Amino acid sequence: MENQHGIEADGEAAGLKGMYEDYFLDYASYVILERAVPAIEDGLKPVQRRILHALKEMDDGRYHKVANVIGQTMQYHPHGDAAIGDALVNLGQKELMIDPQGNWGNTLTGDSAAASRYIEARLTKFALEVVFNPQTTEWQLSYDGRKKEPVNLPMKFPMLLAQGAEGIAVGLSTKILPHNFIELCKASIKILEGKKVKIYPDFPTGGTIDVSDYQSGKRGGRVKIRATIEKIDNKFIAIREIPYGMTTQTLIDSIIKANDKGKIKIKKVTDNTAAEVELLIELAPGISPDVTIDALYAFTNCELSVSPNACVIIEGDKPHFVTVEDILQYNTQQTKDLLRQELLIRQGELEEKIHFASLEKIFIERRIYRDIEEAESFEQVLEIIRKGLSKYVREPKEKAKKNDDRLLLYRAVSDEDITRLTEIRIKRISKYNSFKADELMAKLEEELKEVRHHLQHLTEYAINWYQGLLDKYGKGRERKTTIGTFEKVEVAAVAANNTKLYVDRKEGFVGQGLKKEEFVCDCSDVDDIIVFRRDGVMTVTRIDDKTFVGKDIIHVNVWKKGDERTTYNLVYLDGKTGRAMAKRFNVTAITRDREYDLTKGNKGSKLLYFSANPNGEAEIITAQLSQSSKARQKNFDFDFSELAIKSRGAAGNIMTRYPVRKVTLKEVGKSTLGAMKVWMDEVSGRLNLDERGQYLGGFDTGDLILALYKDGSYEREELDLTRRYEPDNLYFIGKYHEDMVVSAVYFEGERGVTLVKRFQIETSSPGQAFSFITDHKQSKLYIASVHPDPEVRYAWREKREKREKTVKLAEFIDVKGWKSLGNKLHDGKLISAKELNEPYLPTESSSESKKSKGSNGQGGKEDLKPGDTIELDF
Repeated sequence: MENQHGIEADGEAAGLKGMYEDYFLDYASYVILERAVPAIEDGLKPVQRRILHALKEMDDGRYHKVANVIGQTMQYHPHGDAAIGDALVNLGQKELMIDPQGNWGNTLTGDSAAASRYIEARLTKFALEVVFNPQTTEWQLSYDGRKKEPVNLPMKFPMLLAQGAEGIAVGLSTKILPHNFIELCKASIKILEGKKVKIYPDFPTGGTIDVSDYQSGKRGGRVKIRATIEKIDNKFIAIREIPYGMTTQTLIDSIIKANDKGKIKIKKVTDNTAAEVELLIELAPGISPDVTIDALYAFTNCELSVSPNACVIIEGDKPHFVTVEDILQYNTQQTKDLLRQELLIRQGELEEKIHFASLEKIFIERRIYRDIEEAESFEQVLEIIRKGLSKYVREPKEKAKKNDDRLLLYRAVSDEDITRLTEIRIKRISKYNSFKADELMAKLEEELKEVRHHLQHLTEYAINWYQGLLDKYGKGRERKTTIGTFEKVEVAAVAANNTKLYVDRKEGFVGQGLKKEEFVCDCSDVDDIIVFRRDGVMTVTRIDDKTFVGKDIIHVNVWKKGDERTTYNLVYLDGKTGRAMAKRFNVTAITRDREYDLTKGNKGSKLLYFSANPNGEAEIITAQLSQSSKARQKNFDFDFSELAIKSRGAAGNIMTRYPVRKVTLKEVGKSTLGAMKVWMDEVSGRLNLDERGQYLGGFDTGDLILALYKDGSYEREELDLTRRYEPDNLYFIGKYHEDMVVSAVYFEGERGVTLVKRFQIETSSPGQAFSFITDHKQSKLYIASVHPDPEVRYAWREKREKREKTVKLAEFIDVKGWKSLGNKLHDGKLISAKELNEPYLPTESSSESKKSKGSNGQGGKEDLKPGDTIELDF
């Protein structure tokens, strides 16, 4: 059946389908090859390549208006000026190949560049050296056929890895993270030396990166990037570096969003960014800065997860998924090949120069130009000159010895050579200087010899090339992003208490919406809630407005996964046997909203006694039996410490076989779990129980932790596993003992002397920092130690000579009050001071408190002598 156009319907459908398939394939190929994915050869997308080519054509050493550069580029790039302008600004902000002038925006704040008519650009010296060489460039016609443009620029540097690239095409994308300039040069040198290399991203915005799953930038890998956050004091924290891809404004927006949702609690965010990033965050009253820092990583863009995908076009063919080391290997070998081509070109140029200089020398010095005076035609002139030069063509070595070696030619004489000789003016012939000609030829020969040496030692030459780039352009391009390993932030542990938990015990409801019912505690909206009922059933559920968990609730609280310290003690009546069973257990893992029966499951079973103990405490209870029971003793005590902590499914131990009328608490118990061993991660400064980092000691209920800071202050506080310390700012951190003695050597700024003091902690305000050196701006702490007998070697300069001495601080001064200044050790400042003792961890109380504390003296600077004591409150 034919339609009105005379075409069969099935044929028309097939033709239309094929047309769409062809068009879509053409479009997809164009987007992949010509817009989104960079070429591995020069690391550039077509628009970037055309911008650089246009700038090279315009290059005269001066700046050009960006609007003019855009117009010049439009001769090669068949798209609008906006796309070219955006790509040009992006290149200019990296300041690697384009030297910008004017307001090019701010990558830190996200401010856009000024209009193209106001800003200027030119190529950098680096770009002129490594990007362009018309002689080694493959050319093609531009889109309208009027101009020639490079297929790829002859890039002699791994520009793709240095700048990074990102693009979304049809059906695929690419994301190559930027790497460090210096590290790329050094890695290329290693490749040329035959060594294996490993390179990692480096971002201009700084921050910290976890590359443990980078997988060399290949598809499927992942990196985590964090902002650099600094704790200023208990009220303020500051963000000094932002994650790659973020601006201060987008980061502030994510912080405000998290605050509005109640994930974090802050009062204000102030953007003080100028040349460097500074976001000042003021905390809400009573909010821990350490927990807030973790919460910023957990709930805001202060931590990002980025999935690299190294997809590149190789030889203009098709996209390939490779590793960053593959790209570097390819670029390094390409650079070596381009250097070889340039050397070969230079060799040819030098040989041609030497050849014609030799021709000219023979033509003039052997007076061949006179032989052509009698010639009657130009053809005869050419023949006379050819005949006169033929005997000077370079022969095999055994024959060449008969002739003057300086006058030998590298190749046969061509018609073009002879024609050039005939064009030499008489004035040049008359003023020909044989000495200068020989000098020039010798210089050219020397350069040719050097070029041939480089060709024979091409690898060494390429290594020197990269070293030259490093020496010339490497200054100021040091790594900005710190490589580290991130601990996983437990969301539930750092979420701010943005809601309240309520319970209706009788009806069996829990939630944050029961505001008229019994208040339990503050919590966050990501917390899990654990519930125990009178019938011996336990369940854990996510907090919600109102959740039914069963009637007769006896205990409800926030539950933390993996909590091995919280211990539940209970006594239950077994409905089948009538026995009272006692058990102790932890709840470390559960399935949400599943009911767990803590009894044997017999009908009529119920709880007689229950307690939740955050540190494994084991109390003593009193059981009162029924008066009708046959037991001789109707009342008796039971100690939970005699029971082992088992799983929640254990049946428990028999407390009594007789009916129990009542169970009451007799005596609050102590922890049976023993001391909690604590470590501090020496990289992140976070406390942990995973045996990672520096061991701080075993902490039991009521134990305190002591930190001695390099600013001359100490802090004694309760153990808080969410607390983060700065390892570089600590002289000591560990478990505090009451008889612990602190020894310190410091420079007292007001009197200009170095003092020694030893004291015990006398303050009684845990969680508050106290300075034990004077607050003069020049006061400086050299050493602080809790070793019972510290030995210190100190050095000072006397008449331009360095002198050293060793002192035992315990013999030098007795223990005095924490506010005393101490005894003078030296007039003036020290060059250095070093504790000679091994790192000390006090595991038992020291005997320092038993030593005599001695008397306190006081005196001025003028009558101080070594060993004198100063007593002063400050």
